[in-house]
Amino acid sequence: MNEDDLLHPSIAACPIYEPGLPIEEVVLRKGLDPSKIVKLASNENPLGPSPLAIERLKGSLRGLHLYPDGGAFSLREKLAEKFNLDPNQILAGNGSNEILEMIATAYLQPGENAVMGQYGFVVYRLATLHAKAEARAVQMPNLVHDLDRFANNIDERTKVVFLANPNNPTGDLVPRRQVMDFVEGLPEHVLFCYDEAYVEYLEDPVDFRPLIREGRRIICVRTFSKIHGLAGLRIGFAYSTPSIVASLQRVRQPFNVGSGAQQAAIGALDDYEHQSRTRQLNLESLDYFEGKMREIGCTFRRSDANFVLVKVDSARECFEDFLDEGVIVRPLDGYGLGDYIRVSTGTMMENRRFLEVLTSWVRNQR
Repeated sequence: MNEDDLLHPSIAACPIYEPGLPIEEVVLRKGLDPSKIVKLASNENPLGPSPLAIERLKGSLRGLHLYPDGGAFSLREKLAEKFNLDPNQILAGNGSNEILEMIATAYLQPGENAVMGQYGFVVYRLATLHAKAEARAVQMPNLVHDLDRFANNIDERTKVVFLANPNNPTGDLVPRRQVMDFVEGLPEHVLFCYDEAYVEYLEDPVDFRPLIREGRRIICVRTFSKIHGLAGLRIGFAYSTPSIVASLQRVRQPFNVGSGAQQAAIGALDDYEHQSRTRQLNLESLDYFEGKMREIGCTFRRSDANFVLVKVDSARECFEDFLDEGVIVRPLDGYGLGDYIRVSTGTMMENRRFLEVLTSWVRNQR
């Protein structure tokens, strides 16, 4: 009997998440010098982790024999202070991915559905399928979220709507007024999950705290993996109404966030200089990419986050060709975008190396 025959059909239908290829694997596959490899595949912070986070992390090491604070009390207090919320409105997670899984587990069941963009973050679909519910993907013309189409796909069995803004992997940003109008028109039985993974890169992001204080069914999810540079520690958080957070606490695993991750996150929140330097480098990198890609006649999409999309004939072939040169990018064929690669912004040295390889590759394709 095939192993898939023993699985629930919803689980058998799940794709396996393909992360950005790690440098260590490229070394093994290609025999390259690891110091010469440039990784621009996972939207990581090219400046590394916050120095203040590192200091807090070091200070936590003596307590590694103890279980972490299961309720992340100090971190939630810090976040509450920063965002002018009550601590009972905040939930910590093992990366924002875990919180997305909690939402699906708590609010979805077979016969119900969650609405998301066709090219939305793949974990929305995975979490929904894990809950044995329908993942209802809405078409995204020109790789842009169409909230009118979202509204037309919502019915009495819709329990969750997932939206990232800016979106990963397309990078599109839905204007504030459109998002607010859409959310204000949602039925009461729908939970709106607003993914703010890249919100720190925006100058004027949407603020849902006033509607949350009114009791609207909205949950905003954030991560420390991007601008804070803590991807290796797996920590994120969400904020919502006290009742929604209490519901998610019922499905949260005990001790889900390690003590080191909690302490590093507290340090990162205070490191305004690191956040500012990261934003500035990102803008410089996006401008540099845009200028150089126009020079070589390469079709691309600039994002409102920390990456760009580059149009190619075959994402997988391009990915493999770039690996031979020690440059790791992200092919998007797993998202149904087989003619795009996603490229994270890096240090200026990394950016220049990528453009060197891209320029040579484009010329060889013509």
